[in-house]
Amino acid sequence: MSERLNSLQPYVLGLFRIVTGLLFACHGAASLFGVLGGAHGGGTVPAGAWPGWYAAVIQLVAGVLVLLGVGTRSASFLASGSMAYAYFVVHQPEALWPLQNHGESSAMFCWAFLLLVFTGPGAFALERVFTAGDGSARGDDSPRVEEAAQEDRRQAVAA
Repeated sequence: MSERLNSLQPYVLGLFRIVTGLLFACHGAASLFGVLGGAHGGGTVPAGAWPGWYAAVIQLVAGVLVLLGVGTRSASFLASGSMAYAYFVVHQPEALWPLQNHGESSAMFCWAFLLLVFTGPGAFALERVFTAGDGSARGDDSPRVEEAAQEDRRQAVAA
């Protein structure tokens, strides 16, 4: 069972990346263009307004990059940092807990993107097209690590 679940890990990670990127991009599009209900009740963030407009641009651009699986680690690092800023500067001064200060989405996006910084894009990433055969952008190093660990165990038993 564990081996089967491990073999699906890159695909589930890829789906996680796609959904997270899409939701993040939707936040940026809503704030910048007023689509999907717009920012804060149907409007848009005024161009150049600090920090809202810049946050919306980061959300849209980083969200699309993560969704597509292009520059996933870098885009996720930027997105995670922007959500940490949003949480601690905008939400946390209102109250300590995310449920009290309405910072749940900022906190969840921050941690989700931080996870992608360390795991990579998983399956279905366009990075794979650009780095075919390289393997560095695959984000599925765990099977290779597990294979190496199994080989070490076999050698230890044989010795």
